[in-house]
Amino acid sequence: MARKGLPGLTAQIKDRLIQQALERRLRQAEQGQGMTAPTRSPSGSTDTPEQHYRFDLHPGYQQIRIISEGAHRLGIDSPFFKLHEAIAGATTRIDGREYVNYASYNYLALSGHPEVAAAARQAIDQYGTSVSASRLVSGERPVHRELERAIASAYGVDDAITFVSGHATNVTTIGHLFGPQDLILHDELIHNSVVQGISLSGARRLPFPHNDWAALDAILGQQRHHFQRVLIVLEGIYSMDGDYPQLPRFVELKRKFRAFLMVDEAHSFGVMGRSGLGIREHFGLPSADVDIWMGTLSKALAGCGGYIAGEAALVEHLKFLAPGFLYSVGMPPAIAAASLAALQCLQREPQRVATLQERGRLFLAQAQAAGVDTGTSAGFAVIPAITGSSIKAARLASALFERGINVQPILYPAVPEKSARLRFFVSCEHSEIQIRQTVAALAEELGQL
Repeated sequence: MARKGLPGLTAQIKDRLIQQALERRLRQAEQGQGMTAPTRSPSGSTDTPEQHYRFDLHPGYQQIRIISEGAHRLGIDSPFFKLHEAIAGATTRIDGREYVNYASYNYLALSGHPEVAAAARQAIDQYGTSVSASRLVSGERPVHRELERAIASAYGVDDAITFVSGHATNVTTIGHLFGPQDLILHDELIHNSVVQGISLSGARRLPFPHNDWAALDAILGQQRHHFQRVLIVLEGIYSMDGDYPQLPRFVELKRKFRAFLMVDEAHSFGVMGRSGLGIREHFGLPSADVDIWMGTLSKALAGCGGYIAGEAALVEHLKFLAPGFLYSVGMPPAIAAASLAALQCLQREPQRVATLQERGRLFLAQAQAAGVDTGTSAGFAVIPAITGSSIKAARLASALFERGINVQPILYPAVPEKSARLRFFVSCEHSEIQIRQTVAALAEELGQL
């Protein structure tokens, strides 16, 4: 009689061996970045290694190829660059089939909202598709200032400035305002854009354990007196884990050590707070408790780009001198108009926020009851399902896709291998039935891995 279960065990061993080989090759590719410099031959010519002048041998590209080959050997199709054929909200259409969608930041279902689309069309008719210049010279349009005034009003601060890229907002703001005599401390799970901005600034960079204000207190006690300016950077909601910091504690530290405090609200504005005004409203804090409010227009506000809100001196400084603003073309009028209309809709219809929060709590509760590892998620629109293995995460995403559920896996090396996961983004338009059915399918497929 054949022994049951042996093929499954063999498959698990095979998967693990392939995974170990994949990780080993990735480490070797990473080490390739530190290859020796060119040498000069006796004849006087320079012997330059091929990987120094060929893109196909670049260590970064080699990592991509290793991951792709490993996935092919495991029979896993690429989950990336799916073509969405309609508005991506609670549902989407891919290759002619409709899916329940958890892979978009359209939290409040305002991308595709009739008023938002109408505002964009009107702006195109009035101003064209591009302002065709930096705003400082001749790219300024009324809709830019209207949007910035509306953002400043929402935060209760003096002014705001918008940028054409959310990533560039952090890079250019941090990179311009701080320098080699300064210290920047950030949560260890902070977004790449903050790390890139710190690198550009030349400031000393020190990460602290995730959401650990006590650890930050200790670091500041040791380091503050060695530097001129000190910046603390947090996120309102951490996009990989769906949790948030105890902001009042960090406000206390910024006052104690006379530091600046910056909060990236890319995933918290429009999501947290009774009316969606973000982590400040959630905790009931005055706007002045945070020196630099940062956010994006591409999520709850249905556009593209980023913003900084704060005191007049901060915003005026950035408008005249920040390279990412000064040397970049102004935001397209249609995008500014769309985000302005989305913000107005958010403020007029707070029930969207209430429904989003209800759906997020439902998803989290259902997932936890089903035994899904959701990590530290608070249920504010971002809920991970941690698998502990990139192979499991990729296979789980594929299995759910076959069942009409679109969710993206987050794989090594984007996260540590033990933290590989699926990441569910919830929309206010997800129904309770969709969420319950999704979690049931998730738990069932997890049990079969």
